[in-house]
Amino acid sequence: MKTKKIVIGAMAAAMLSLSVCSLAPAFAADGTVQITVGSAENLKAGEKFTVDVSIKDIPSTGIQGCQFSLDFDSTVITIDSVEAGSLIKSVTSDPTSSVLPSFNSFIDNKGGTMNLMWATSVDESAYLLKGEGVFCTITGTVASGAANGAKSDLKVVPTVRDDLPQSGVVNEDIDVGYTKDGEKIKYNVELKNGKVTVGNGGQTTSGSGKYLKGDANCDGAVNIADATAIVQALGNKDKYGLSEQGEINADVDGVEGVTGSDALEIQKLEAGMIDKL
Repeated sequence: MKTKKIVIGAMAAAMLSLSVCSLAPAFAADGTVQITVGSAENLKAGEKFTVDVSIKDIPSTGIQGCQFSLDFDSTVITIDSVEAGSLIKSVTSDPTSSVLPSFNSFIDNKGGTMNLMWATSVDESAYLLKGEGVFCTITGTVASGAANGAKSDLKVVPTVRDDLPQSGVVNEDIDVGYTKDGEKIKYNVELKNGKVTVGNGGQTTSGSGKYLKGDANCDGAVNIADATAIVQALGNKDKYGLSEQGEINADVDGVEGVTGSDALEIQKLEAGMIDKL
């Protein structure tokens, strides 16, 4: 635990020196940034996997720094490495700056968490994160003794640290933003968490129900009727709500929870745009 505190403290200090995280007061900016964690499903015990963490809907003002963590079940998976993604690699460095953009990660497999952060000391728009893309790629391994049906959520959470250096107040925010005229500006953040599942992910869970990926209406087939069932359920859950097994079957897009994106994937399958869900 002491090592973890020292490492995180060093990382927080680095972020502080880059003028984005751990500053106050913070002001809300117009715009919402979306952080999406991918999923790896139907894996075998001992199998390697990779998952992307992506950021999109970045406002034109850009991101000067961001810091957040991912929690996971360390009894199901371990994290082997974290690599910077295409979004970070697309940022050019200001040749006149003495501090280059910095991406750091800290993996705590014992505690089931990993801390991720990126920042630059330069506040010019041309050198900030823009557009959308893969923030980082996570590589991990399923535990050798993981049972069929085991699952680990990959949940975005605030990084555990003091809100301000030595304040004793625990941070409760996912930091994504920039500085302007010495003030810290934070974006709103929308989260889409991911997961890692072993075998069928424990999907046959509702009595006699059978797991068939995409079979939202549980009729034993996957077709346009399932996409329609999802859309109807989203529009009026009381009248057209899916069964428990239907909810499980309908979640096909790799992002936890049933949304219109799942219906779209089924429509793509029906139209021959993809070969499988």
